[in-house]
Amino acid sequence: MPWAVLVGIAIIAAVVAYLAFSEVGKALVYYLTPTELLARGDAAYGETVRLGGLVKAGSKHGPDTNLSFILTDGTKDVSVHTSVAPPALLREGIGAVVEGQLGRSGVFEATQVIVKHDENYVVPTNGAVPSHIAPPGG
Repeated sequence: MPWAVLVGIAIIAAVVAYLAFSEVGKALVYYLTPTELLARGDAAYGETVRLGGLVKAGSKHGPDTNLSFILTDGTKDVSVHTSVAPPALLREGIGAVVEGQLGRSGVFEATQVIVKHDENYVVPTNGAVPSHIAPPGG
């Protein structure tokens, strides 16, 4: 009888562990850097991946529904195009992760844009407007 209880507890523990770790794996966001993506050579083209890097200064052009910018890891650059409106926080010099495919033209067509933000919150000084809110008329 005690063996049956132990086997039952082991089975329940294994199921709980499997569910916990499989959900954790799904929640993690893995991405390639521009250097890693380009190092794949021909295998990089047409494969749906996540690409992460910094939005290169001076590279953001076009309206939100036809936006182009460059993601860099400091070593390699990848041109990105998206017709999906990105988050309002997307700006030059900030980290971003895009999901999509690298085309043969060398342009990464993004179907999703995720902006990395600073996890350090600083309360605005009294009377100051938070930086993510546009001033009136601006």
